[in-house]
Amino acid sequence: MARKPKMQPLDQMPRDVCRGIRFVLTDIDDTLTHQGRLPAEAYASLEKLTAAGLAVVPITGRPAGWCDHMARMWPITGIVGENGAFYFTYDQRQRRMLRRYWRSPEQRRQDRKRLAILAREIPARVPGCRIAADQAYREADLAVDFCEDVDPLPMAAVEEIVRCFEEAGAQAKISSIHVNGWFGHYDKLAMTACFFEERLGRDLSGVRGRTVFCGDSPNDSPMFGYFPHSVGVANVQEFLERLDSPPTWITRAPGGAGFAEMAAILLDH
Repeated sequence: MARKPKMQPLDQMPRDVCRGIRFVLTDIDDTLTHQGRLPAEAYASLEKLTAAGLAVVPITGRPAGWCDHMARMWPITGIVGENGAFYFTYDQRQRRMLRRYWRSPEQRRQDRKRLAILAREIPARVPGCRIAADQAYREADLAVDFCEDVDPLPMAAVEEIVRCFEEAGAQAKISSIHVNGWFGHYDKLAMTACFFEERLGRDLSGVRGRTVFCGDSPNDSPMFGYFPHSVGVANVQEFLERLDSPPTWITRAPGGAGFAEMAAILLDH
């Protein structure tokens, strides 16, 4: 896929593009949140987008336990979690959670054994990092904290964490706070395509131009590259050198305020 041109200010998005958007996909950490908190304006924007009839789907590296809560209680259509390990969606009428995993139960059991070894080895090899505080709620990956609840590590140390995963045959992606590692050939984009096909009855390739993805960090790069109307909140500029594909558009504000800025532009058409 050809590299995108330089990012453009989001307020220059054509009105006909805004009118055509029917699906809003968004990262969570440092995209919906800001400095570790979910601002009221970001959550209110989720409600407004859903009330306007748009399908809103967070695409996150956060754990299954958190995603279960969000699928039940947030104003969203569903959620893709642990960087594509699964999607959850809650059927309000039947009061039933629908869970779809990329890997089989037996594969996930074996993966957890291998990840448990890395959970011991990586902190010993990379001083200052720590297994993420949300690890107890994860089902398919290992999250290594390099700046959420620890003092920020230099990028050389973050890259060493990535090497630890890759040497063990795992995939590894850098978010704004963690390095996430897992076994299996999937990512955010692959499971997003499954969600669209199985839950929305849509071929993702057929609605790319009617979809916005909003994110902020390197693990969002496949999504930025795939969607022609991808949006980076302002803090994405911290990671531009590490993005294979930058977003098309960029907000003025960072984090949740940037997401609210995007929602307002989409709804004011």
